Amino acid sequence: MQSSMAWVKSNPLPAVLSGTIVATFFYFFGVVPLFVQGIFVNGAASVFAWAWQAWNPGANQEHSKLVPLIFLGLIFYHRKEIARSPKAGSNNGLIFVGIGILLFVLGARCLQPRFALGSIPFLIYGSVLYLWGRQVARIVLFPCAFLIFLIPFSAIEQATFRLQFVITSAIGFLSKLAALQIDAVGTTLNASDGKFNFMIAEGCSGIRSLIAMAMLTAIFVHITQDRLWKKILIFAFSVAFAVVGNIGRLFTVVLVAKFIDPKLAAGIYHDYSGWIFFPVALLAMYFVSRLVNAGFFNKRSASIETQA
Repeated sequence: MQSSMAWVKSNPLPAVLSGTIVATFFYFFGVVPLFVQGIFVNGAASVFAWAWQAWNPGANQEHSKLVPLIFLGLIFYHRKEIARSPKAGSNNGLIFVGIGILLFVLGARCLQPRFALGSIPFLIYGSVLYLWGRQVARIVLFPCAFLIFLIPFSAIEQATFRLQFVITSAIGFLSKLAALQIDAVGTTLNASDGKFNFMIAEGCSGIRSLIAMAMLTAIFVHITQDRLWKKILIFAFSVAFAVVGNIGRLFTVVLVAKFIDPKLAAGIYHDYSGWIFFPVALLAMYFVSRLVNAGFFNKRSASIETQA
């Protein structure tokens, strides 16, 4: 607290600019009613109010409520680096601020709040670059980019439809390996003895698990990996981690239905089987991370860098 006050006293102009930016940001995002939302008076809502309603379990988007807290946590994680970094404002930050303003105006004009939410990373990053310069902006680049997960992606739920077939086929294959008499047809799993009949719904392979796993993988590679190519490669596998996690979770549902009780499997066990998804997905992520950091990949990368 004392260091913050000392910075304000020694840097009055940047302090005033920072306060003005924060006040303007919260006014346009938290107060001005721009977007249609039926539950609000006059049917209009601010960006934050619209987003809060969009981040709901029905849209498989409730995890977005954690994004601002994770952003602040990442800033806190890098606090010492930020404090040590030289600070010299750069006018290049105004370019990113301009892009953010353009996205916000476009969202307001087109009544697309997702554009307005997409402007937030540009506005914050550009403001940091303008006020404190490239070194600090480099540190906060990832936390700012992470704010992309504020945008509801439920509109692309149908894009995950093909994953239903992938997961159904995988469970059918695992069932054969385990000598279970289960037929996998389309998106359905049918016990040969007629004991149960399950359908792999969109929610079982949908946007919730994909985005949640992408968020976890992004944080994991940011904190643990020291090379950009490793971060990109492991993050690219985040969809595969989610698929593997869902396959493991739903296969246990089949096992419970086969050997214990179909009603229990389709009911309470299915509802709480998400606790199985994350351990399986995280194990897959850890395995790929160990593989990427194995000697072969490191030697290959060093060889390429030497040749370059």
